[in-house]
Amino acid sequence: MKTFNKDIGKFGEEIAETFLKNLGYKVIEKNFSCKCGEIDIIAIHKDYICFIEVKTRYGINFGIPAESVTLCKQHKIYKTAQVYILKKNIIDSNFRFDVIEVLLNNDNNDFLVNHIEDAFQL
Repeated sequence: MKTFNKDIGKFGEEIAETFLKNLGYKVIEKNFSCKCGEIDIIAIHKDYICFIEVKTRYGINFGIPAESVTLCKQHKIYKTAQVYILKKNIIDSNFRFDVIEVLLNNDNNDFLVNHIEDAFQL
């Protein structure tokens, strides 16, 4: 089951990356990780560096995907973003935390993407 979930997550991240590029985002990093955690996508859009968490699901039986970005998960993303900011020496930039929900269809290859800009702040 864990391998299946990783495969679904990876597929969702590919969909999200294409979605972002079509909107004019420049993806600068994927799956940045450190001991604090991982950020799925880091992209530049307009004047912002966006730290993007991607959540992919088949249906909403267990809630909408964004609901799984709990306060604890937000703190991990924030701490990981701090490491990235310091490592890349981009302290004077504008930052934003987004969530992208990818809902897959069991019956065919259709999917829905919901991009929540500025989804949380800490």
